[in-house]
Parts: sequence; C-alpha cells; structure tokens
Amino acid sequence: MLSEDGGAIVQMRRRNMRARSSGSTPSTSSTPSNSLLPNLPPSQVRPTTVVVVLVTALLFVAALYLFWRLRQIVRWTLIAVFLAVAVAPAVDWLQRHRFPRVLAILLIYLALLLALIGLSALVLPPLAAQISSFVDALVRLARQPGGAELALQQLANRYGLGSYVDSLRAQLAALPGRLSGAAGPLLALTGGIIGSITALLSILLITFFLLLDGLRFVDMGLNLVPPAHRPRIRRVLSQSSRAVYGYISGNLAISLIAGVGAFIAMAILHVPFALVLALLVALLDLIPLVGATLGAAVVIVVGLFVSPLTAILLLAYFVIYQQVENNVLQPLVYGRSVHLHPLVIFLAVLIGGELLGILGALLAIPVAEIIRILIAEWVASRREAMAGAAPSPQAETPVGQERADTAEPLA
Repeated sequence: MLSEDGGAIVQMRRRNMRARSSGSTPSTSSTPSNSLLPNLPPSQVRPTTVVVVLVTALLFVAALYLFWRLRQIVRWTLIAVFLAVAVAPAVDWLQRHRFPRVLAILLIYLALLLALIGLSALVLPPLAAQISSFVDALVRLARQPGGAELALQQLANRYGLGSYVDSLRAQLAALPGRLSGAAGPLLALTGGIIGSITALLSILLITFFLLLDGLRFVDMGLNLVPPAHRPRIRRVLSQSSRAVYGYISGNLAISLIAGVGAFIAMAILHVPFALVLALLVALLDLIPLVGATLGAAVVIVVGLFVSPLTAILLLAYFVIYQQVENNVLQPLVYGRSVHLHPLVIFLAVLIGGELLGILGALLAIPVAEIIRILIAEWVASRREAMAGAAPSPQAETPVGQERADTAEPLA
C-alpha cells in the first residue's frame, strides 16, 4: 500500500514539473489531465479598471448631452469661425500697413456696414417701387370680373394645366378659415426676428474676438501637442483657412455674377420686377448645386406671364449660363481652394442640408474640403511611418506663411 501511495506521489510531482516547464499552472489536485474542467487562469481585470471605464462612459454621455443643450451656441461659434477665416486676410493686410489689429477689425466691420447700407440704398428704392407696382397689379386683377381666379384659369388653360386649378381653388376657399389661427404663428415670427437679431450680434461679437486673438488660441492649442507634430498641424490649419477663404469669396463672387447677368437678361427681355428677381437669383445662387436652378425656375415662371417666347429665351439663357458657371467660373474660382469630386460635393450638400438646413448646405463644401485635407495629411503620415522616415522638424512659422501641402488631392 505504501509503495502504491509513493508511486502516486512521484507521478503527481512529475506532472507538476512538466506543467512548470510548459508555462501552465501546476495542478494541486489529483484530477486527471484529461478532465473536462480546464484549469482557468485568474481574471486580469481589476475593479479599478471597471470603475474607470464606467466613469469614462458617463463623462462621454454627459458631454454629448451638454453639446446637445448648447447646440445653438455651437452653431453660432461655427459660423463665427468661418466668418473670421473669411475676413482675416483683410485684417492681416491692414495690420501689415501699421494699423492696430483692433482698429483694423473695426474698419472691416465699418466697411461691411457701409457696403450693406450702400446696397440697400441702391436696391431698396426701386425694390419698393416694384413691390408696390406688383401689389397694385394684384389689386387690379382682383377687381376685374372673375378676379385672380379667372386669370389663373386662363393661364392654366393656355399651358394645358387646367386640371390643377380645381385643387388650388379648394385650398384658396379654405384659406380664410385658416387666417383665424394666425395669431400664434405671428407671435412665433416676432420671437424668431428677435432671436435672429440676438444671433447676429452674438456671431459678430464671437467673430471679433476670434479675429483679435485667433492666433493666440491656436498657439495655446499647439502647446498641448508634441513639438514634432506642430508643423503638420500648422500646415493643416493653413490649408483649411485658405480653403474656407477661397470658397466663401468665390461663392460670393459667382453669386454676384449670376445676379448681374440675370438682371441684364431680364432687362433686355423687359421682364417686370427684374431687380427683385435678380436679387433673388443672387441669393439662391449661394446655395450649392440647387440654388441656381431654383432661381432660374422662379424667373422662368414669371416669364410665362409675359409670353411663352420670353420664358423660352430665359430658359435658354439660364442653360447657357449654367454651362459657363460650371465649366469656366467654378474651376477658375474654386480651382485652388476646393479639390473635391462632384459626387462628394453632392453628398456633402445633402448631409449638411439634412443636419443644419440651408446653413448646413452653405457650409458643407468647405467642411468637406477640410475633411479631405485631414485625410490627405493622415495618409501622408502613414506613408512616412511605413517608409520608416520620421517627421522632419521644421521651423515654427505663422499659419499664414506655411508652405502649401504637396499631397495629391483626393479627387
């Protein structure tokens, strides 16, 4: 019996020695090695790790909730950033000519205010006269036998759209009953006007401080980054600012050309309310992709009231102008600031319009270009890392003087 026990003990010791040599935990029991229950190692997750993960998740959720509650201020700040980037070259130019930066910003604000006043003085008097004429024409039309309904019926019959007049007539008949509930929307409109004034003042104030101390904010952010990565971040900021400035200035220039061209065409064809319609075309042309088409559609519909020939000539003009704008003006103006495929532009405008409406559609293209720049820099850094070349230290220079990126655009 003792010899059998001694043999069992020797076998257990040999098994433990083999387990140690293979790196596994030695067995302390007499369970055979072919047991169905494996020897599991102790858990490596400590309670402090679980607590850290839970706290991090709670902080992330709280940050998202705070962002949602402050979304209006975030939207104002985003608009102010784009405005500051668009106005910064003019402020820098004045500062280089020995103007204090505060005075340079105030002069730019004054110039924009004077330009707005001058445009209003140029546009508002004839605009008011044309609106008054338009209202008088509606009053005369309403006083005729049959009124506006008869005129609409005649116009619809002329173009084979008489079947749609019945549904429109039913909606017009129900309109007086809906006017009784207009007090609530009127109060909402008043609140919206007050909110718009507040937003405008807030955006202008945030833009002022960004123009005044924007470089200081950039330097404060760069101090949180390792020195080896600062030149790359400065290059990204420089390219992004050039892209935003180029897009905003180019969009304004193209919209001005579209409005002036539409006014000249309507003046030649003797289209009524040409100034009002040209201003509408210029404003709608600011919206990428669809704005020019919407403005052209409104003008063509007005041309139908003049004559079918006028509408056809306006259609031909806008078709030709769209070709010139898409193939000549946009490559000439946006060629150095935006390097995006048309499909990417289309998707960016759709996403921006879905998220922020018209504002999102206006800002979608520069935001997409900034994302392209970030992706290009990331790809370049990955190539350097794969090639084994460390980022070369470069001298710190101001954002406006950084060299242009040589990465190929992701078209």
